[in-house]
Amino acid sequence: MDAVSPDELPAASDPASFDQRTERIRIETERHRIEGAITLARDGYRSRVSDVLNAAERDFITLTDVTIAPLDGGPTELHPFLSLARRHIVFAVSAEEEQGAG
Repeated sequence: MDAVSPDELPAASDPASFDQRTERIRIETERHRIEGAITLARDGYRSRVSDVLNAAERDFITLTDVTIAPLDGGPTELHPFLSLARRHIVFAVSAEEEQGAG
């Protein structure tokens, strides 16, 4: 049997990946609609979007695979990463639930 280097192992074999999950959320600020993936704990503390949004010690929310659309029209931007100040969030919903409702 050949030895496998750690770089060749699938991401699912990473112990940290078992403790985390991602969820797509949609956030609106006063000027933009932002959709992206937020990383949450798999279970327990910080496993809900509301836990992360309401964390007093956290000033910024980190999203990946992000789409930003101006509410007043204009081009949509795509970004691999976004850090958003919590104080700018008007509301947030699960993007997965909203897509399934239509």
